[in-house]
Amino acid sequence: MSKKSLFVFCFFYSLFSLLLFCHGTDRITPGHSIKDGETLVSDNKIFELGFFSPENSSSRYVGIRYHKIQGQAVIWVANRDKPISDTKGVFTFGEDGNLTVTDGNNISLWWSNSSVPSKDVVLFIENGGNLKISSSDNRTIHWESFKHPTDTFLPNMRVLVSSGEQKVFTSWKSASDPSPGNFSMGVDSSGALQLVMWKDSRRWWRSGYWDEHIFQGVPNMTAVANFKFGFKYFSEGPNSYFMYTPSNISELVRFHLQWDGIEKQLRWNESENKWDLLLEQPANDCEFYNFCGDFGICTESANPKCTCMEGFAPKNKEQWNQKDWSDGCVRKAELQCQGNKSTAEEDDFKELRCGKLPDFAVVHPAVSLEDCEKRCLSNCSCNAYAVVENIGCMIWIRDLIDMQNFGKAEHVLHLRLAHSEFDHKRLSTAEIALIVAAGIVFLAISVWLLWCLKRKLKVLPAATSTSLMRKNGIQISDMSKSQEYSLEMSGPADLVIEGGPVNGPDLPLFNFNSVAAATNNFSEENKLGEGGFGHVYMGMLPGGEEIAVKRLSRISGQGLEEFKNEIIVIAKLQHRNLVRLLGCCIQGEEKMLLYEYMPNKSLDFFLFDPAKQALLDWNKRFNIIEGIARGLLYLHRDSRLRIIHRDLKASNILLDEEMNPKISDFGMARIFGGNQNELNTNRVVGTYGYMSPEYAMEGLFSVKSDVYSFGVLLLEIVSGRRNTSFRLTDYVSLIGYAWELWHEDKAIELIDPLIRDSCCTNEVLKCIHVGMLCVQDSAVHRPTMSSVILMLESHSPTLPLPRQPTYTSMRASIDTSEIYLEGQENQENSSNSNDLGFEHRPGQ
Repeated sequence: MSKKSLFVFCFFYSLFSLLLFCHGTDRITPGHSIKDGETLVSDNKIFELGFFSPENSSSRYVGIRYHKIQGQAVIWVANRDKPISDTKGVFTFGEDGNLTVTDGNNISLWWSNSSVPSKDVVLFIENGGNLKISSSDNRTIHWESFKHPTDTFLPNMRVLVSSGEQKVFTSWKSASDPSPGNFSMGVDSSGALQLVMWKDSRRWWRSGYWDEHIFQGVPNMTAVANFKFGFKYFSEGPNSYFMYTPSNISELVRFHLQWDGIEKQLRWNESENKWDLLLEQPANDCEFYNFCGDFGICTESANPKCTCMEGFAPKNKEQWNQKDWSDGCVRKAELQCQGNKSTAEEDDFKELRCGKLPDFAVVHPAVSLEDCEKRCLSNCSCNAYAVVENIGCMIWIRDLIDMQNFGKAEHVLHLRLAHSEFDHKRLSTAEIALIVAAGIVFLAISVWLLWCLKRKLKVLPAATSTSLMRKNGIQISDMSKSQEYSLEMSGPADLVIEGGPVNGPDLPLFNFNSVAAATNNFSEENKLGEGGFGHVYMGMLPGGEEIAVKRLSRISGQGLEEFKNEIIVIAKLQHRNLVRLLGCCIQGEEKMLLYEYMPNKSLDFFLFDPAKQALLDWNKRFNIIEGIARGLLYLHRDSRLRIIHRDLKASNILLDEEMNPKISDFGMARIFGGNQNELNTNRVVGTYGYMSPEYAMEGLFSVKSDVYSFGVLLLEIVSGRRNTSFRLTDYVSLIGYAWELWHEDKAIELIDPLIRDSCCTNEVLKCIHVGMLCVQDSAVHRPTMSSVILMLESHSPTLPLPRQPTYTSMRASIDTSEIYLEGQENQENSSNSNDLGFEHRPGQ
């Protein structure tokens, strides 16, 4: 090649390279470099790598920033503490695989310290803003900027979580100086996971504990907002990570730790060409770490903002009155276990509601409220405990610090106090004797009144109407006009059944003759089915309303308690996805419940019948799933009572004329107190295949027991198969079969073949994912029904990975002598234990 040809070649090669870097490419290979003025630009034209100068500074740095976005916010800096004083700097991808930044004198200012065993590598900037050195096929990553962040947390950036505190992000020193500043941010996993911000070595702010849905100490963070931003904490191999993935991947969002110690959550507003502020922390005085000192509680909306916890007083009263709360509070009375000799009484706990629980909790997963209290009492250093859903038992053995109230006080902290802090009034012997005597007299009068009432209990007083319809020869009228047939409303008096009082809800009561007439004298033609309770009949009221009548069998060994229970529970509930109790009849030995009639019978009538399965297309099935979930949420959280159903199954889901689901059969239900999270029973009731492990094996039940049953039911609805139909296979249950398919990434094979081609595959797979989360062995790991509904209704939720379920509530694994089952003689194959709307089908 002649010198002239060589010159021309070199000229055009240099021109091509110059044009390439000026217009931006997304990658270079070893031996190439980027000079000041050249850039690497991501394929989606969002991010660029190049040289820049901060505002009000002439120093030059190599960094990644937004491409063609006003202000070009910087998200990563290489030589942050060693700036270049001129524009002669060079960023080089060396032959050894190292990245270096050198100045005009070829002095190295920064290097990546990356080890690349092969030269078949490439440096490129991803569409998400991550600068990577990888093999040419992108299978092996040798180095990436996401593992060496500066002050910005981007979507899909994995933060490695190891034990203890980890400072991951570091602020700039000032707005014009990218060198490491005074503030850092990272994670603390020493107890439950938290985000923490430090100023130098002192805590500056913290997020509160992660409960698999939200950080509980961030006031404006909700489960809905989290589904939008997709925060998640997960394990992959031996490592655990924290990251976020926005549901709308086209949005540009970032978390930025500013030089002044304020962390901002920002979203790019394309129409207004600016960054919108979504959230900032700390946003007020109360969010600064431990603003009110030890044992103090901060409420931003209160005046004063700081108060001492109950049983505590300001450590420095004068300073406290001057609104300097930094010294915090101290106990008014020493704990008995700490040497308080003035009392022999043991310490006790007082409930304290708060929004942000104290820092430095010690976590014991899967521990009940009672056991958590015992753990705290057994340790004299324990100041408080709490049981938090999806976290477990939390115990504080240090001073209680950084507590905050905001909006709703969602958490219950059990604060340990000396016995003297409680209002324990001691009664004299005379007072005790007087109370006992009064109690005996009251009890005697009550028994006599109840006996009198029982003799007259054909109908109860307080009529709802004085004139009612006559139809088909059956008369309904005011009790004063007829003792034969009347519809009445119970007043404030209690119902009395078999000598036992039942707190009387406002419920219509029918006399026996009226019910007999409505059901054609309980004829075989009107009989719908039967179960352990007794027989179920169809009837019609004079107004033409169809009803279903459950008649308690006189010889039934079960049913009386369930009858009382159902009156107490369901009469006070009103929800579109719960069956409606219309009234009851109590006359002599006759006891009956009257319900609205469900013309489409029960879910199992369609779901497990090959001839009728096709009538349940995916839209109907998903509507049924959502309806059941909403009904359970109402029972668990939104009703006047807090109720655990304990016998959720396909035969207890009734379908109205539009195939809307209604949960029925509350004979096994239990009412929880407002602060109860778990109860224990020696009488385990329910249905094999639907009972949670802790309930079947230990008698422990909670709202998470219903969640487990819902998960089984959800998988049945998706697959069209009974959970118990697998008992003679290697999988033992539908749960085992579903996990096997899920684990092998073949979950689509679980879908009922009748709907597989016509359903929305992603929606069904999401439902299977939710079902697997619900049937996890540990109640702590299962979601609540509110979370389930959010998962089901969100278009692209980020769901946690389920743990393998190892338990199946089959007959072979449980001592049947300890289990009480309704309709036990044919329970596995029969769905007749609830027959408010379907025909008698013996043996089905």
